[in-house]
Amino acid sequence: MIRGIRPLLRGSTYAGVLFAYCGALASLPLLPFALLPALSWRSASESVQIVLVLLVWAVLVGVVGLARPVRRALVVSARRLLRVPLPNPVAGRRPSRSLGLDRWRTPLWLVLHVAVGWTGALASGVLFIMGLSLPGNWLGAEARASLFGTSVRVSGGWSWVVAAVCILLAVAICVLVTKALRWAAPRLLGPSAAERLALAAEREQLLAERNRIAHELHDSIGHTLTAATIQAAVAGEALSADPATARAAMRSIEESTRAALEDLDYVLGVLREEQSGTAPTRTLADLPELLDRLRHAGAVVEPELSGDLAQVQGTLSRAAYRILLEGLTNALRHGAGGPIVARVAAGPGGLDLTVVNRTGVRTGPGAFPTSGHGLPGLAERVRLLHGEFQAGPDGTQHWRLAVRLPARVSA
Repeated sequence: MIRGIRPLLRGSTYAGVLFAYCGALASLPLLPFALLPALSWRSASESVQIVLVLLVWAVLVGVVGLARPVRRALVVSARRLLRVPLPNPVAGRRPSRSLGLDRWRTPLWLVLHVAVGWTGALASGVLFIMGLSLPGNWLGAEARASLFGTSVRVSGGWSWVVAAVCILLAVAICVLVTKALRWAAPRLLGPSAAERLALAAEREQLLAERNRIAHELHDSIGHTLTAATIQAAVAGEALSADPATARAAMRSIEESTRAALEDLDYVLGVLREEQSGTAPTRTLADLPELLDRLRHAGAVVEPELSGDLAQVQGTLSRAAYRILLEGLTNALRHGAGGPIVARVAAGPGGLDLTVVNRTGVRTGPGAFPTSGHGLPGLAERVRLLHGEFQAGPDGTQHWRLAVRLPARVSA
């Protein structure tokens, strides 16, 4: 008995019963229109007229459910009162003709909602009235039990037992009404097949955009912070002994941080869904500036350029710059001094990029930990461009990064 009453004490059950009964009451304005066919067919029997009224009433209720605002209102109310996790309908998307059954899910829910609401309201209402009136014989109430033609009048203490059973049955009906609607809501008000596809596409697009932004931040901001940190250390050490070198390092910090601020403004505009303008694009034409920044940070860079790099344009040139930026930044951050070799070879079949540096444990101003995101992100970028990626030890004292990009890379 206690287990049967306990669910009613929960606020969600009260709200679910209220949701069911409000749905039943909301259908009352359609009842006069449902009575018109029965009134025009007076020759039919009473049972036929009742069935006709119920059918027309159900059709009218279902037609109301075809309106998209009605579905949105039902989803919001079911989410708040039934406590069912339902996502909002996808705005601006109409059900596909191939999935025509989906458009009838909301009318079916509305008909079920009204039917369950009226059934629960009438049944629980009658049982509550019986439970309250039987013990005191209010309203002339009398209970009789009939079996095989034999009728027995229930009186005295048995009337209290019957009243308690009626109250418990009314409580059970309220709980069942809430459970029935809560079970049906995800199946009829939840996302349709077309909406699930749209939600999956939106989520995929969002994840791709986040991944691209993460690449932008890692490539640009990460490189700038690495170079600026080392350049600041170099400027601090050379400030008294070699002021010219210190000033050059400070100018390099200013230039690199200004470029990074442009990238950061663009990324923040994308995150805020604002008009962020054109994305900063750097190509192989900006490679000399990148090498100068590395030299100002104290690195010894030995570029080896071959082929007609001026013919490398578009996505291929931008991707090559980003790959070299990541490779040279890793060499500057994790290398152990010595020259850094950067090879760029352009040929008819594609573009070969190679960065080789000494390995070891860097100490002093250039020592800082690794995040572990650089090489996996770089490998993913190369894979999306249908290229070849290799990274690993080259002998006992060197690390080698080798990337080959095909000549045709889609923009």
